[in-house]
Amino acid sequence: MRKLTIGLLTVAALLLLSRAFADGPPDFQPDVKFTATSLQGWHTLGDADWQAKNGEYVGTPKLGGSGGWLVLDKSYQDIQLAVSFRCTAACRTGILLRAQKTPDGMKGTYVSLTEGDLGSYKALLDSKGNEIHRDKLEPAAGASRTAVAPGPSTNLAAQAAGLGASPPQAASADQAGAGGGGRGRGGRGGRGAGSSPLHAGDWNFVEALVDTDVVKANVNGIGSEGDGTTDNGSGFGPIALYVGGTGEVHFKDLSYKDLANRKEPKEYVSPNYVAQRISDYSYAWSAAVADVNHDGIKDIIAGPFYYLGPDYTVRHELYHSQTFSPGTEYALDMANFAFDYHGNGWPDVLSTDFRPISIYVNPKGESRRWDGYLVVPPITSELVLFKDIDGDGKPEVEYGGGGIYAYAKPDPSDPTKPWAIHPISEPGRVNNHGMGVGDINRDGRMDFLTSAGWYEQPPSGNSGPWQFHPVDFGSGGAEMCVYDVNGDGLPDVVTSLQAHGFGLAWYEQKKDKSGNITFVQHMIMDNYATTNAGGVTFSELHGMTCADMDGDGIPDIVVGKRYWAHLDSYSDADPYGPAVLYVFHAVRDPKAPGGARFEPELIHNRSGVGSTVTVADLKGDGAADIITSTNKGTYIFWGKPHKKPVQASSTAKP
Repeated sequence: MRKLTIGLLTVAALLLLSRAFADGPPDFQPDVKFTATSLQGWHTLGDADWQAKNGEYVGTPKLGGSGGWLVLDKSYQDIQLAVSFRCTAACRTGILLRAQKTPDGMKGTYVSLTEGDLGSYKALLDSKGNEIHRDKLEPAAGASRTAVAPGPSTNLAAQAAGLGASPPQAASADQAGAGGGGRGRGGRGGRGAGSSPLHAGDWNFVEALVDTDVVKANVNGIGSEGDGTTDNGSGFGPIALYVGGTGEVHFKDLSYKDLANRKEPKEYVSPNYVAQRISDYSYAWSAAVADVNHDGIKDIIAGPFYYLGPDYTVRHELYHSQTFSPGTEYALDMANFAFDYHGNGWPDVLSTDFRPISIYVNPKGESRRWDGYLVVPPITSELVLFKDIDGDGKPEVEYGGGGIYAYAKPDPSDPTKPWAIHPISEPGRVNNHGMGVGDINRDGRMDFLTSAGWYEQPPSGNSGPWQFHPVDFGSGGAEMCVYDVNGDGLPDVVTSLQAHGFGLAWYEQKKDKSGNITFVQHMIMDNYATTNAGGVTFSELHGMTCADMDGDGIPDIVVGKRYWAHLDSYSDADPYGPAVLYVFHAVRDPKAPGGARFEPELIHNRSGVGSTVTVADLKGDGAADIITSTNKGTYIFWGKPHKKPVQASSTAKP
């Protein structure tokens, strides 16, 4: 059954991978920030006057000249920068990266920021800074650190067809504004995306980076997926700011990061947990817990293996196993779930075979691989839930696919047959991140949540799409939790705001006398420019769950960073930040906004999360254990039994 194998995704899919650069603060922690109080550290070149005033670098082209440059005195090869700029009148402007000296002048990679001329070029200048020639750079081959990425190891479409599936639609997971609206960071337009993103006569924000032989630039959240520099990654030189035309250019809030400095934190594990890595390799983005071998002890399922408790040192194959290189390959299993669908005491396993969903039937102790059956057609969502949404006591599979949100339910007489699909939404756009199940309106029926709002489950027997209530819950994150955060009796919503960006928040439910439900957002963690709970900031909150981790009766947030979510590349916000795993402890506090606050506890800083996070009491000792499977391996974080609520550790922030 398991036949789908990939190296890199197809180039066409990779080119569509996208994310929004913020319309303001940078998505990285800069090494250097300029206050623009003087021109110290810079020199000028060409026909322009430059000065530092009011916290801005102001360039004015000389009358009749071709423009000029403000050149940094220090050189770099791989660099990421952020800056705001404003043109007056008909000014032309841009940024030169790797401004390398030549026998006759200078060359480099030029990012043009002029109205009608947004793009990246190979530029050649003479000794006076006059442009001699420029060549438009060609698109790079997708989410890679090199301009020419190797092709897929096999024919992906042909293999998917062999499974009765269509090719994976990974790219749609990150398309702009997918169902969420969000916080101004839902996505970005690709090459040739409609009207210009520039705000004429006003401030514009740009982030640009050059890494190996790829250059990326985004203006006000819109840009390309990357272009090839043509210098084979060997270019080396300073940053240079350009002004030309007939108006001034103003630059402010310039900051940059030297990408040559790669930092890996010293490994840390919370004193409230004991870490056990049960696999060293990348196999899956998810893990499940069940008594697989029917011996009364809980086992762990992650990707192609199940690990036998209580030691979890012996593993068996469910299906043919394959390791994946995190830098160039995606593990196939986004989600694993386990349940005894045959009612024989031996749990079966559900697996997302990179978009179709299969059931693997437990062979009841026989020493062999399990038989697999395709039961749900290809889906588009990167998140799959496993919740009892219809109240029959058995978990269903909730997902997005075929243009709708739906849940799938097996035939009790034969769970290996194709499962019945029950639509939740009307046909339309499906956001591939951010879903949840919970009783929002307290009518005893589970509702379905997305980043764009919630669908109210109708009374039993009512057919047709569920009633939709629009709410802006971000642009699409991980699993969304529903519980009473502040103790006022109303179910609230807890969610990450972007699977490939920043943001964690809880939404306080308000209900008026007429029963109308609204929500008030309370931020827990935003980006590097904000003050966050415990001073903690990280991106890519792609996997999350909620559970009572400290014994106080209130669910807490278990969440972390999905490291290299789009391979070894700069396709996402702060992709090389520490792969952290956190518990945000919920504390009811009448003095806090909304009556609650969250205190972060760093559990581990070298593993992160995948698409799901699992919490279970593996030993039956009353402690909550955390199980994760990521591109850094599969882990158990053993919680310590507690008689009173555990105090969160405030040490070892990333």
